[in-house]
This record gives sequence, structure tokens and C-alpha cells, in this order.
Amino acid sequence: MRFWIVAFLAASALAQPPLQFAEIRDLRLASGRTVGSCRLGYRTYGQLDAARSNAVLFPTWFTGSSAQLDGFVGPDRLADPSRFFVITVDAPGNGVSCSPSNAGEALRELSIADMVEAERRLVAEHLGLKTLHAVIGISMGGMQAFEWITAHPDMVRAAVPIVGSPRLSASDVLLWSAELKAIEAVERAGGDPRDAMPAVRMLHEFALTSPAWIHRSRPRADLAQWLKQIEEDSRKGMDPRDYAAQLRAMIGHDVTRRFGGSLEKAAAAVRARVLVVAAEQDHMVNPLPALEMAAVGGFDVLRLKTDCGHMATRCEDARIAAAVRDFLATGR
Repeated sequence: MRFWIVAFLAASALAQPPLQFAEIRDLRLASGRTVGSCRLGYRTYGQLDAARSNAVLFPTWFTGSSAQLDGFVGPDRLADPSRFFVITVDAPGNGVSCSPSNAGEALRELSIADMVEAERRLVAEHLGLKTLHAVIGISMGGMQAFEWITAHPDMVRAAVPIVGSPRLSASDVLLWSAELKAIEAVERAGGDPRDAMPAVRMLHEFALTSPAWIHRSRPRADLAQWLKQIEEDSRKGMDPRDYAAQLRAMIGHDVTRRFGGSLEKAAAAVRARVLVVAAEQDHMVNPLPALEMAAVGGFDVLRLKTDCGHMATRCEDARIAAAVRDFLATGR
């Protein structure tokens, strides 16, 4: 979900595969606009089996890149490339794949469904795969996993949305809208949208964990330096146009839209086995919608009670990885 991941990635023992690009022609967006050429970045690990049945798709989180997913691929990580053909993919809007900053304003009104449609075409048209063994996703990647299993139920045999959601709650929309409004206000005033990013990143930092975790991990003596570092980092990060596009995608995310708003009907459409990984103290992506869909759909659930909140993927990474590996190994 953000840049602490870079340090974690150093633990990966695998050589990172090269970034590849697939050109997705005439990508029709949910907004009604068409992107003539969407370059989609991706990396692959491992080998397809003879039946071409062991592919695992792993899309990126909000602001994330496939390079940052590298630390989650390995024999003791979420996806083992000795067993699976792992495809990490740069979701549209991240500045690597087609985004407002490199492909024009058509992608300003991006949706999670658009990301998944681009990924579906990568899988089907460029990699020639009819099905996926699994889709794994963290945060916004988890939102994509929920979209995959409801929009393309026949293509996915298993899914693991981690601290993701099938649709945003009111608290999620409030947070993401505050970040988006800050960027848009500077744009409307004719300023540099990067000037909004220090405030945006501070909002983001507040919601990533919990007040208890921040109190314990950020001594008052270090606060000035911490805030200064956030401000400096915010001006070096993702292009604000791309950041805003992915915010809009998350704000509009709702897998029940094609089911008349019914979570029960959306869950009934799912044919995949599903493991929902939910952090109970998540202040960034409310876990309740995912837990509600798991209850009505009979999905497996791993509940994380740590006060790391949304950052439970770091604080409980070993527990999550073990649960995901066991889940993926079942029913192969």
C-alpha cells in the first residue's frame, strides 16, 4: 500500500524477473471511453505446467508496482514459483502500466473493473490462459481479486483477497475522498498538485495502522523528523494524476453493482474457493464488507487482530504466508 514495502523486499532470495509489457488494444473503460493502446506491465516467475493450470495472478496494491511484489514471491512467501507460474501485474494507473501520466486523460476516470479487464486480456490474449489457479491481491489488489471472482467466475479456481474489500464502506469513502479532494483543490486553483501530497500522505499514514500502534512506535521526540520525512517523501512519489486516478477507482469500487446491489447475489455467483484475510483493526480498508461477503458466501477467513491495522501484511507476514500457501495447495 505504500513505500515501507521496499525494505521488506530485500528479504527476497529470488532474482527479480524482467519487466515485460503487453499492449492491450482498444481497452473499453467503464466510463464509456476507449484507450487505444494500454501498455500493461508484468513479470513472471516459475513455469507453466503441462496442463497450463498452475497460473497465479498477483496484481498490485494502491500505488504499488510489480517490482515491489517481488518480496511476496518465493518458497516461503505467498506464492511459490517452484509450484506455480506466478504473474505479477502492474495495475493500470500506477505509472508503469497505462496511466493518466503516460497514456492521457481517458484514464482519469479509472475503475477497478477496468484494471481487471486489462488483466483478463493479458491472461487470455497475451499469455493464452483459459483459467487461473488463483488470484492473490493485497489491499487494492484484494479489491481486484473480489472483482475477478464475481466478474469472471469461470476463470478463477481460488482467490485470496488480503486486507481488500468487495465494496467500500462509508469510512473508506470518507478517507479516500479526503485525499482526492486535497489533490483536486490544488488542481482547480491552478497550482502544482504535488503541493497537496504532504497533507495527503499524512492522512494516509494516520490510517495505515492504528492510534495505539503510532503512539507506541513514534516517540514524541521523533515526531518532527517523522513529519519532515513524510513531507519529503511525498514530493518524490507517484505522479498525483495517477494517484488520483487510482483513488477514484477505489472510491467507485463495488462488485455488487452488476447484482442489483446485493452482496448475497454477488457471493452466490462466485465459483472459486476463497480465503479472505481481514485485519480487524484496519482503519484504511474497513474489513466488515469482506467479512460479510465471506459469511454469506461460505468463504474461508483468516482474522488478524494486531493493532498494525492495514499494515498487518508486514506485522503478521509469516502467519499470512503460511495460511495462503496451505490454501493454495488444497484442491490443486
